[in-house]
Amino acid sequence: MFARKKKQAFVNDGRLNSVAIITDGNGRWAKRRGMPRSAGHVEGAKRIQPALEKFRELGIHYVTFYAFSTENWKRPKEEVDTIMKLVYKYVDEVVIDKIKTDKNFSVKFIGDLSVLTDEVREKCLEAENMAKDKPFVCNIALNYGGRDEIVHAANEAIKNGHDKLTEKILSNHMYTSGTPDPDLVIRTGGDHRISNFLLWQSAYSEYVFLDTLWPDFGEKEIMYCVNEFLSRKRRFGGLDKEEQEKK
Repeated sequence: MFARKKKQAFVNDGRLNSVAIITDGNGRWAKRRGMPRSAGHVEGAKRIQPALEKFRELGIHYVTFYAFSTENWKRPKEEVDTIMKLVYKYVDEVVIDKIKTDKNFSVKFIGDLSVLTDEVREKCLEAENMAKDKPFVCNIALNYGGRDEIVHAANEAIKNGHDKLTEKILSNHMYTSGTPDPDLVIRTGGDHRISNFLLWQSAYSEYVFLDTLWPDFGEKEIMYCVNEFLSRKRRFGGLDKEEQEKK
């Protein structure tokens, strides 16, 4: 699958600044190995930091992970509890330590945190408040849903006195306010759908769908995705320079 792009060298020409990832396939990864689904989430959590470091090495400044959706509450309680424990552990042991040792790193949690346990919510906010708006930002979508975000943004805008909504006003009230829209959205796990993720922000994003399950996602997959992105022409609804010259 990746041989076609293998020899291409990645050169960050400024087009790729923000990447978002739908981290799918943890449960199936575990099932194929005769392990409980929770084991897949544990392994999946280990892939986040290496991915962040590789994207950062490539000159990408914003990376957003889809960790837990508003629909994921429908999963078995044991699985949900495992994910929440992992979130707490990851933030407490990895994220906070990273912020303490790296002055250029910050984290932001996007989603409705109000329904999380006090313990998890407070740990997330602790990490978020330690450092903001650094050169490299990791966004973690937690209890996040794209439709929910749009409704929330509209209600917040109205609450703040805006009686006529515009795209700019709505964007300023999104959970992702301050973060550039993703240039590239990657989905692991083999499914070709966006699953209510960044519906507003991904209007002109490029998508790459991988069969690779998230716990198997590594440098090879990252390089394939970014080179695939660079091979495409983004028109944003118009024509690129070459097409305009041919008219």
